[in-house]
Amino acid sequence: MTYDTTYPLLTECAAEAARVARGVPAGRLDEPTHCAGWDVRTLVNHWVLYTSHGLEHRARRVPLPEELTARDFTADPDWAEAYADRLERALDAWRDPAVWEGEIDLGSMALPAAEIAALIVKELAVHGWDVATATGQEFRVSEDAARFLLGVVERHAEIYRRYDGFADPVPVPKSAPAFARALAASGRDPRQPHSMGQGKGV
Repeated sequence: MTYDTTYPLLTECAAEAARVARGVPAGRLDEPTHCAGWDVRTLVNHWVLYTSHGLEHRARRVPLPEELTARDFTADPDWAEAYADRLERALDAWRDPAVWEGEIDLGSMALPAAEIAALIVKELAVHGWDVATATGQEFRVSEDAARFLLGVVERHAEIYRRYDGFADPVPVPKSAPAFARALAASGRDPRQPHSMGQGKGV
């Protein structure tokens, strides 16, 4: 994974995340989701925190302030536009190839910067699919992004399951599209989206 291969996918999934966010009806924020114990508001707050603020802070090698981790982003009626703006700021921070060098300290471990970026692509798309599914939308990715996401999920699925971040994998045909296989490997059922278990993440 390099800047040249991953940054375009990061940009693609961020744009799709912003589109889905704009389609979340305010009246559905308190509805349940397929993520165990999470309503739409909780899911959206997690998604916004780690894929926009978290993405920017990782690039700058600074921890997320406690104030952000406790914030209800959806309390702002214009949260979706604020999210889109913050995604642009985060993408700007990652536009510098130097940001992709070295490792990023996550507190409990350090990972190569390029792998952190890959994990955020996963968060954008997988939680984006969660949000889209819970609000009657569709999260769309290119075939290149789908194959990339499948690789990321397969590399990290074991550790996610160890900390209850993923449910058990869902069987799907080997001929299923790559995005469907990525969702299934993360414990989500792309054929019956409301029957799933956990869908949390870093």
